[in-house]
Amino acid sequence: MAKTSKNTTANVAAEPESFEAASEELEKIVADMEAGQMPLEASLLAYQRGAYLLQYCQKKLQSAQQQVKILEADMLKNFNTADTDDH
Repeated sequence: MAKTSKNTTANVAAEPESFEAASEELEKIVADMEAGQMPLEASLLAYQRGAYLLQYCQKKLQSAQQQVKILEADMLKNFNTADTDDH
């Protein structure tokens, strides 16, 4: 049984292919859990996987937001420099 536990633990923390894949898998997990037809152990594993996917998506979104802030700051700096050069 220890092997099964290790395999399921590995599956819970398996890295998604992308943000979109993680989001899609998370939606499926939520739908399956809301249906109420999962055994207790499967529900617990699904919950753990869902929590992992949620954290993964949040990190990806935070990274994207940070990149946008950097890009916006650079654009504003370039805009301000261009604006002062014209005068």
